[in-house]
Amino acid sequence: MSLIPAFSRGGRRGRTVRLHPRLPHLPRALRRLCLLIVLMAGSPSPASEPVLTLASDSEARWVPFELTPGNQIRFTLVLDGRPVTAMLDTAVSHSAIGRAYAGRAGIATRRGGPAAAIGGSATIGWAPSRSIAFGGLQRDGGMLAVIDLSREATGGDGAVDMLVGADLLRSYALDIDYPARRFRLLRSGRLPFSGTRVPLTIGTPLSFYLTELTIDGRRLRPMAIDTGDGGALTLSGEAWRTLGDPGAPTTSTIGHGLAGVAVSDLMILPALQLGTLELRDTETGIERRGGYSSTIGIAGRIGAGLLRRYRVLLDPGAGQMVLSPGPEAGAPPVRSTSGLLLEARDGALVVAHVMQGGPGAAAGWSIGERICTVDGASPPPGDWAVGTPGRTVTLGLCNGEERRLTLARFY
Repeated sequence: MSLIPAFSRGGRRGRTVRLHPRLPHLPRALRRLCLLIVLMAGSPSPASEPVLTLASDSEARWVPFELTPGNQIRFTLVLDGRPVTAMLDTAVSHSAIGRAYAGRAGIATRRGGPAAAIGGSATIGWAPSRSIAFGGLQRDGGMLAVIDLSREATGGDGAVDMLVGADLLRSYALDIDYPARRFRLLRSGRLPFSGTRVPLTIGTPLSFYLTELTIDGRRLRPMAIDTGDGGALTLSGEAWRTLGDPGAPTTSTIGHGLAGVAVSDLMILPALQLGTLELRDTETGIERRGGYSSTIGIAGRIGAGLLRRYRVLLDPGAGQMVLSPGPEAGAPPVRSTSGLLLEARDGALVVAHVMQGGPGAAAGWSIGERICTVDGASPPPGDWAVGTPGRTVTLGLCNGEERRLTLARFY
């Protein structure tokens, strides 16, 4: 999940905020962005100008993390002397705490502004912080955004109370060792490992990490680097239309807004180029007209579904991203063979979306139907939904009805 308010020291400008939780208990390849919000609010007047300090031994201060089921980096930092569970999200331009945490910690929150969100509206607040520390970094003073952070919005399998964004990270080189589940901050210009180099900048006014990629000879830019997005690649509808027809079948997936649901297209892109790195069979979401990426003026986002296959160095000060392949670099994407996107809820699997052109659609499944057994097993496992094509599973609905579904490759 990501929060993206554009923040300019000493000035006032519009803010864009995005939140996107992943559906819990979905196959990794289907945990795409699931909540988008666009927020407009005034910039706060900082209680104190933030001062960032990077320790001389920061290179040795690795921060261990766990990768959530939604591919998000979750770790522990110290906020105002208290340990806090946080998420590292490079598409957050101003770090934030959850509203519930602010209440528990007795943090006074200043009102922000109204938000226009998918299906409704939301609000953002602001709160001063005394100090933030993790790895070799410490920030003294400054402001934090205050937002609603539900478990669903941050992976669904554990609470997250803070989002760490580009305002804390962009002055340094960020070394994310996904295979070893650790990261660290270094002085800009350091090159601790070799790999493919890709151009990287910090864009304004949104303060994104921005790069570019090439598909079928066409260069797409700017592309945001988003460690909080569990999908591999997302393109705006406008960017997608410049590519023509890649000849690959397309299905559908969903994104949950704060007050509604958005449907986007989904396909496996046969080939793309990131710098000199050739990537094959990349899971790609395609936003429909008026989607989030086009609204904020970017061509799309490269998410953790792709990044997690590499050791990644993000160093906008040196103008580069470096990618070194990990054990998962050549692994094919996991595809749904059931055509059903499922949420685990109260011991059952609930149909959240029926994918276009899939076996579930052909068999007449509907959103909201509840599965209590799979081949007689209860509680029902979820891995069958990406099982071997040709396998027939027996699904027991919670109303006592029993149905059979034959899995197939359909996109």
